[in-house]
Amino acid sequence: MFFGTYTPKLDDKGRLTLPAKFRDALAGGLMVTKSQDHSLAVHPRAEFEEMIAEISAKAKRGNPQARAYLRNLAASTDEQYPDAQGRITLSAEHRRYANLTKECVVTGSIGFLEIWDAQAWQDYQELHEENFSAASDEALGDIL
Repeated sequence: MFFGTYTPKLDDKGRLTLPAKFRDALAGGLMVTKSQDHSLAVHPRAEFEEMIAEISAKAKRGNPQARAYLRNLAASTDEQYPDAQGRITLSAEHRRYANLTKECVVTGSIGFLEIWDAQAWQDYQELHEENFSAASDEALGDIL
């Protein structure tokens, strides 16, 4: 499981150092995909394969929205293996999509990591932090 907020820097070659505490969980490979709110999602490879198998089995290929989602997900996914320093190289397209600059934020999102541009993360937090308590009551309903 992935929790916490970290602030690694993106180097000139597009490499990002993953937080040390997550490296063991990602050592077997990881999948980087475009995610919501112009962030990137980083999934452990095995969990990503399970997720894709489930989505593919349930998706109705006759539905144009389902086809578009699956195409975009597959086309925007990049398999990576962290190097000896725990770095991954983010593609130019991923960096463009997430508006990544040198200053980045990596957040735990329970089953995966998210990579954000630091300013975008700050803006997102300012927009949503005030509503966190109310949103959790509404979003989680009977669970809590």
